[in-house]
Amino acid sequence: MSAPNIKVVLVEPEIPHNTGSIGRTCVALGVELILIRPYGFSLDTKTVQRAGTRYWQFVDLSEYDTWQDFLAARQPERNKLFFFEEDGAQSFYAPDYPNDAYLVFGRESTGLSSEILSDMQDRLFHVPMTNDKVKSLNLSNVATAVIYQALRGHFS
Repeated sequence: MSAPNIKVVLVEPEIPHNTGSIGRTCVALGVELILIRPYGFSLDTKTVQRAGTRYWQFVDLSEYDTWQDFLAARQPERNKLFFFEEDGAQSFYAPDYPNDAYLVFGRESTGLSSEILSDMQDRLFHVPMTNDKVKSLNLSNVATAVIYQALRGHFS
């Protein structure tokens, strides 16, 4: 099995602590973090750095102005895109993630836009919850669970 080249894509993230925490997980696991503007915060603020603690400087970070800019620059194959929403039809346990998968997450308040998800319903996944009293999970927790699941074959 070749070394993983997993990428996490945050589309229009709003909460700096979530982005910082996800960045820290990315550093720990050697995963690239891709951010799509606009952000609900400044990357220059101490808030993101504090959330990522001293690790933010080590984040393998790429930024794009729009989803379309990201698609044009990266040209990801459709079967390597995995979108995560609370109402995704499939569990995040279902797919076999390729070594170069793109794990895509939307805004904390509204998720991914219908424009992005158009014709991608078969690529839409959720992290299961067993108690209906909880509407959704924290983005950084979901991203961490998904990253570990995508990398599961690389740990002994």
